[in-house]
Amino acid sequence: MPVAVDRTRAMPAADAPSSPVKASQAQDIPPAGTPVNPRKRKKTKVEGAEEAWSWKSLTDSSASRVPPIFTKDGSYFFSAAGPSVKIHSVATGEVVSTLTPPPTSVSGAVAGSSLQCDVVTSAILNPHNLFQLITGSLDGYIRVWDFLDASLLQTLHISQPIFHLTAHERFRDHVFVAAARPTKKKTSKANVSTGEDNVAVLRVSLKPTAATAGAEVQISAEVVGVGKTRSTTGLAISPSGAWLVATAGHKAYVCQTADLKAGFTKFVSPERLTCLAFHPLEEYFATGDATGCIRLWYCLNESIAIKTPGVEKTAQTTTLHWHAHAVSSLAFTPNGAYLLSGGEEAVLVIWQLHTGKKEYVPRVGSPIVHVALVNNGGEEEYLLGLADASFAFVRASSLKISRTIARIKLDPAISHDRPSTSTSVPLAIHSLSSTLILPSSHPSSLQTYSPSTSRLLSELEVSPSNRVSRRDDKPLQPSRVECAVLSDAGDWMATVDSREADDSFRAEVYLKIWQWDRKAGFWILNTRIDRPHGLTKITGVVFRPRARTQDDLLLATTGEDGNIKTWRIRSVKTKSEGVEEFWVARSTLRFRDETPSDVSWSPDGSLLAVSVGSHVAIYDPDTNALCQVYTSPECTTVRSAQFVGSSGRYMVVSGPRDVLLWDLVSRNLRWHYRGLNAIERPVVHPDEDQFVVMERILPPTTAHSPSTKILVFHPLSSAPAAIRTLPFHLRNAVIVPSSGFFPTDPTGFTLVGITDAWSVVVFGDDVQVPDDEGASAQGITRNAAGGKRTLFHDIFGASAFADLGAAPSTSTSAATAATVAQSWKGKEVADVFSAPAHLMPPLEMLFDSVMDGFLAARPDDADEHDEQEAEHDEEMDVDEDAVSTRPVKGGIPLDRVVDRQEMHGFVELFAQCAIKSPPSIPPPTPQVNGIHKPNGIPPHVNGIRTTPSTPASAAKPNGVTLNGHAHTPSRPSPAQSDASPAVKAGKKRKKSIG
Repeated sequence: MPVAVDRTRAMPAADAPSSPVKASQAQDIPPAGTPVNPRKRKKTKVEGAEEAWSWKSLTDSSASRVPPIFTKDGSYFFSAAGPSVKIHSVATGEVVSTLTPPPTSVSGAVAGSSLQCDVVTSAILNPHNLFQLITGSLDGYIRVWDFLDASLLQTLHISQPIFHLTAHERFRDHVFVAAARPTKKKTSKANVSTGEDNVAVLRVSLKPTAATAGAEVQISAEVVGVGKTRSTTGLAISPSGAWLVATAGHKAYVCQTADLKAGFTKFVSPERLTCLAFHPLEEYFATGDATGCIRLWYCLNESIAIKTPGVEKTAQTTTLHWHAHAVSSLAFTPNGAYLLSGGEEAVLVIWQLHTGKKEYVPRVGSPIVHVALVNNGGEEEYLLGLADASFAFVRASSLKISRTIARIKLDPAISHDRPSTSTSVPLAIHSLSSTLILPSSHPSSLQTYSPSTSRLLSELEVSPSNRVSRRDDKPLQPSRVECAVLSDAGDWMATVDSREADDSFRAEVYLKIWQWDRKAGFWILNTRIDRPHGLTKITGVVFRPRARTQDDLLLATTGEDGNIKTWRIRSVKTKSEGVEEFWVARSTLRFRDETPSDVSWSPDGSLLAVSVGSHVAIYDPDTNALCQVYTSPECTTVRSAQFVGSSGRYMVVSGPRDVLLWDLVSRNLRWHYRGLNAIERPVVHPDEDQFVVMERILPPTTAHSPSTKILVFHPLSSAPAAIRTLPFHLRNAVIVPSSGFFPTDPTGFTLVGITDAWSVVVFGDDVQVPDDEGASAQGITRNAAGGKRTLFHDIFGASAFADLGAAPSTSTSAATAATVAQSWKGKEVADVFSAPAHLMPPLEMLFDSVMDGFLAARPDDADEHDEQEAEHDEEMDVDEDAVSTRPVKGGIPLDRVVDRQEMHGFVELFAQCAIKSPPSIPPPTPQVNGIHKPNGIPPHVNGIRTTPSTPASAAKPNGVTLNGHAHTPSRPSPAQSDASPAVKAGKKRKKSIG
């Protein structure tokens, strides 16, 4: 609440005493002669009324416990993200649709908070309808989706949180779920009371009761209990449907599906089980445990029916051991010959079961959480779900990562401890690239994210570290990036990374200054300064704003060693007549024996404000002279001091619970505000005379989510002009400039922040963030996943198979060609070749017509461009469209593997139809490049017209023209028969650049 205080007059530096200055009476009215701008005095409709501030999250939740699921044809896969399910295209990696339940059927949760009770915990394809997805969530709902139409078909409620869900085609309209029971197992270990959820495995009918058949939320007509377990880590049905297996704690629970009333038979494991997978062909299953062992269980036989009360059985097992830590996921290949495993080591292990040999895919980027397999078009791939919520595709043929799919990855609790909420996290806005500089899931890295395109552009490793798993039970603590600040122009970035000392390493503190490479679009390390303030913590880093020249640009830092330092750029000429730039120390200051806690510049860069103890010291950066000292007894600890507005007349000072506003012209304390809760660092508007103060509101109970109160202040009054609320706490927040990547009100506030739950949120006045493509429920079209790449694309390029119906025709002949080509598309091609063989015309007569219909004619306006490039391009033909459309997501391009059967088929087709010249065709008229099309279509090469002005002598003997485009004619002309030998079927012609 506002507290009226005395107006304290600042004293000159020469007269500034060491003790706080007594205050005189203060008023909330401006002094005489002070200009008042009525436009800047904004008031809400109801003074002091709290309103929810609009906000939107830019990130998904942390890695889901639900493994990715592929559609039957392998074109899409599903991934759970909080209460929603995202549908990704395998070809492009993009999200094509998001299945989100309606608000009426969810329990509700705060996206910026870690308290979510509607999270999807399991998902499977309906075994009786492969175009339906069945999901289970912690709010007790079972939902059936039609993912092609993006529609919710059915919602069942069982009133118990669901942990796992499975189904089999033998049990129509039934699913098996592992649901939580209200009781907990109470144990005492090391004199510490612990609780573990108890789980009941149920068979739930998807048919509703008669009373709820037409309701939005239905009740199952039949729920049958199978047995009780501890907290489950896996639930699966054997491929034959004869066995139901659940893993929980140190036991594997096995039940015959033909006799569910008999319940589970328990088999004991020496270690806690973490994952489960069934063999696709034989009746046994595999489990992983907390010590890294993999066991194959051979216990699915009739002897299970013989039970001894109170006795837990042991089974015959085979042990495979490589992992040093817990195994997180297991998956068998479809033929059952190989077993894939992954864990914290970030290494995919491929086990050959009949020999015990293994192969590795190391350094996948993050600990592996899930492993799934996909067979798309004859090529098998492994999809790894990583702990940083990203996905990595691994080609089975080469065992190399082909591409990755990732968005923002923030949560450091993947293999490292989360920092406390008081620990600073880096957050900045880069104006040159319109991107966000964010912390990464690995503490020693930063990532660059583009909000306008919703893409993760790059990751910067600020402190190189060996990303290996922990030794024994103690994790390796890497260096942690504490802050990142940018210059006004966006050319320089300063980062601070440190690591605390332990038994093996000494403490490290580095100040690193990076320069932006405009051509490469990446940060390059320019200067590294070791221990800029000794081994003590750096408390403030900021660049000087509005520097006219490079010599005026300064960097100010403060540290717990008591020093205030400024750094400048030094230029040195090299031997090669170049200029090398790097940063050096310029000056070092101290203010008595106080420890500085923050530093800031005035808007014009003429003053430097340093928060030291209970004082704020104002320096002239050019002369290092102490100009003024501001202090007040109401705030004994100053955490930050910032200039307000574009003129910088006012300065806002914040403490643990206090906010003070100083008038630098009259050197008086204008007003003082004392809050009831902890106050974060104020955020100042860059253009207007206003700022916001954030108060952390603690929840009354653990069941409630925390909240933040936002107070908007103006210099003229200590009463908040507006009060807003947010349903989460913030670790850091920065204001988005009016010329940023969001449409913002120049007089309002739009901020970007990182919540305590490691979500990136945009909040403020009328936040308008463009929705991501596929962020809403959308029907999946046939072409959404991208067309399947065939050998025709490899030979003729993707541009030859463009949609001719959408291309504008420039002439009558082009329109006719497009019409002819359109008739050979879609199902009509199959209809033509589905006639009986004795009614089909010879293939030689159809070959040219079909191929000319597939290939697109090149527009006339491209001839002039070819003539300009003909003198410079002497390389083989590379189809740029084909290269650009190949799915590349952070890895090497995914090259399609052509099997031997497909290659022999095309060789035989071209040998019989393309190379064999029918005798009835008259000799073609010699052309300037020796190429002629006998079917009346103008000469072109892959849709590219030849240049008439090219001399005949310029043609290469291997069919490579001057503009670099290679062509293999469908029929060899007499002009070419002497220049090059005939191409024989099954043999390759050597490539020659000419």
